[in-house]
Amino acid sequence: MKDRPLKRRKKYFLQTIGRFAQNRTAMAGFIIFSIFIFTALFPGVFCSYEDAVRQDAAMRLKGFSGEHWFGTDRMGRDVFARIVYGTRISLGLSILVVLLSAFTGGILGSFSALAGGSTDNLIMRVVDIFTCIPNILLTLAMITVMGPGIRNLIIAMGIIYTIGFIRVTRSAVLSIVGMDFISAARISGFNTWEIIIRHVLPNAVGIIIVQSAMSVAGAILSIAGLSFLGLGIQPPAPEWGAMLNEGREYMRTVPLLIIMPGLAILLTALSLNLIGDGLRDALDPRHR
Repeated sequence: MKDRPLKRRKKYFLQTIGRFAQNRTAMAGFIIFSIFIFTALFPGVFCSYEDAVRQDAAMRLKGFSGEHWFGTDRMGRDVFARIVYGTRISLGLSILVVLLSAFTGGILGSFSALAGGSTDNLIMRVVDIFTCIPNILLTLAMITVMGPGIRNLIIAMGIIYTIGFIRVTRSAVLSIVGMDFISAARISGFNTWEIIIRHVLPNAVGIIIVQSAMSVAGAILSIAGLSFLGLGIQPPAPEWGAMLNEGREYMRTVPLLIIMPGLAILLTALSLNLIGDGLRDALDPRHR
């Protein structure tokens, strides 16, 4: 009897993977994203970090070659190496921001929906205040006040994405809060936090996963945009948005300087959106 819930979860997990694998566009996105993940985890397989930061005036603004696959930038640094090590920064920071936001937003959204009354009203009014301000303007304002840097970037973007997770999680929880197993948990003496951890979040995890995949894509674009404006990752660290900013002066003469980092941003964001769409369809109960 005790093994039945475990078997049901295993069966549901395998069915979800099967539905996701049948989605060709989602699998294409998964393959592309897996390549970027491998690159971020093992950049040394492709090149050394020294290639990404070493300056060589004699090699500046070179095109394709056997030594420099994507050419070199205005300081003679290898563009391919900078894109490879930029993957670790852009992807790593985006995933970190989304994980922190998903955890915080999931807890606050669940608590808001279960608590109800004045607590729910207070949390949602704060969320509405932040929602009224465009994300990019709010992020720019916070970064300007706190100053550029990785820590401040994580804090500012974490606040922005937490707001989105609060709204999404609250909506998901409200759809299940009136179900019998929640009432049974209350009658059994579980407090609000125990209900959230044991019963609510496991049933809302599907929509949180989909939101997380979409949010990582948005975070990559936001980090690149802020770095392009000089408010994100600071030189000489290799980062895709900063590479776009450095290469825009040579857009006509050496287009590779903006094509390659732009293509990296495009492919990563596209793959994550394809994965998010595939997960949404695979986790949709109407498809079970």
